[in-house]
Amino acid sequence: MKRHFSIYLIVLFCLFSCARERSRVGIDRSIPSKTIILSEIVKGEIPKSYVVDGQRYYPLPDSYGFVQLGKASWYGKKFHGRRTASGEMFNMYKKSAAHKTLPLDTYVKVMNLSNKDHTIVRINDRGPFIKGRIIDLSYAAAKEIGLVGPGVVEVKVVALGKEVGQLKSESGLKPLVEFKELKKGKFSIQVGAFQDKDNALKLATRLKVIFDYVTIVKYLDEDRRALYKVWVSRSETLTQAGKIEKKLEDMGFTKAFIVRI
Repeated sequence: MKRHFSIYLIVLFCLFSCARERSRVGIDRSIPSKTIILSEIVKGEIPKSYVVDGQRYYPLPDSYGFVQLGKASWYGKKFHGRRTASGEMFNMYKKSAAHKTLPLDTYVKVMNLSNKDHTIVRINDRGPFIKGRIIDLSYAAAKEIGLVGPGVVEVKVVALGKEVGQLKSESGLKPLVEFKELKKGKFSIQVGAFQDKDNALKLATRLKVIFDYVTIVKYLDEDRRALYKVWVSRSETLTQAGKIEKKLEDMGFTKAFIVRI
């Protein structure tokens, strides 16, 4: 009897140490920023700027920036009035977006590759939590690029940097642009999401044999059903996280994707 009780305690300890359930996703607000002098010519062209709420933004050069190609989707009524990852209330009639890895408050240009229409949005939420989809637009932003009808389209996402001043030079004024470390931070890999918490615990226990960090995150989907997401590993760069993602895909977790913690 004592032996069975000891085994029971060991199993319980393993479950809770292998998979610490988190009721909400943490937000890293300590992402470092840098300021660069934007060259007059970027890829042979004069960089175009965009004004949002009185603030000017520029596409970042490749060496500093973030460019991503993939599928975009949109979300609306089921999330309208609910809190986003930033703590703001989601308003489907205002332009905003959800992204899995870009820092919150990052502005991006999203271009619909089928019609070349674009919109400028601020990332204030996390998602879309589907492999292959890179950004979720609010209804207002989706309508601007012709996304509402088809529901999913191929897009190009380009990170923008905020103008914080200008520098005098022999050729005139050059903008000083501030940007966040878009490819650095705290990242993990989502390998599964379950309605049954026990299934999440079973998977987490299996993965703990291979990975030092395994955790379970509780999340409410669009129908307010609880989902238990299994996250694996912690990385400080997107490059490191990408290697772990590839390892998991090779292990058979083909739907695994990177998330910013």
